[in-house]
Amino acid sequence: MRDFQLKRFVVALIAALSCVRTAMTDAESLRLPEPHLQDKLAQTMQQRRSVREFAPKPLSLETAARLLWAAQGISSPDGLRTTPSGGALYPLELHLVAGKVAGLPAGIYRYDPAEHGLTGTVRGDLRSALARAALNQSWIADAPAAVVIAAIPRRSTRKYGERGIRYVHIEVGHAGQNLLLQATALGLGGTVVGAFDDAAVRQLLNLPAGEHPLAILPVGYPR
Repeated sequence: MRDFQLKRFVVALIAALSCVRTAMTDAESLRLPEPHLQDKLAQTMQQRRSVREFAPKPLSLETAARLLWAAQGISSPDGLRTTPSGGALYPLELHLVAGKVAGLPAGIYRYDPAEHGLTGTVRGDLRSALARAALNQSWIADAPAAVVIAAIPRRSTRKYGERGIRYVHIEVGHAGQNLLLQATALGLGGTVVGAFDDAAVRQLLNLPAGEHPLAILPVGYPR
């Protein structure tokens, strides 16, 4: 009986060992084909850098519109947007903090993807106030405009539960990168700011209950 059990153990052990994956050696490494840098998108990605110094040059309203569309614009007849969203629930909201945008009075505006339009929410040039809310990062006030990406998590969590929070954060990354790539393609620069006082930014933007700021993206012409 013991011999039989021992044989079964040996057979099981051999089977288990045969399933163990062996680590690749350096000799098995593979160099990939070079990226096609002649491709326009690849060139844009190669040129994108974080920019924190801006020239005193205003943005045009058309440029601001293109940045907002890149981040959350409608891109198909059935209402799908430029960035992927879990369940197509679109929890993000964009707020344009405009200081020097030609043809647009200084103030804070909410972007409406369905209408590709802006709705004014707060009057006045609040770039310095935004910089103070961002832990006194004064350079933010030098950008002619900044886009604050906020979210209403309930749009995602009502379907996906707590997992929906992760989907919201994934979507912020997509929207931010889209905006920065579009900025680069237009000769602009910018970066993502995550260091800020949430309550201060919420108050500055006059956000309703249940909407939370997640990222600030100052944009402008590099100095």
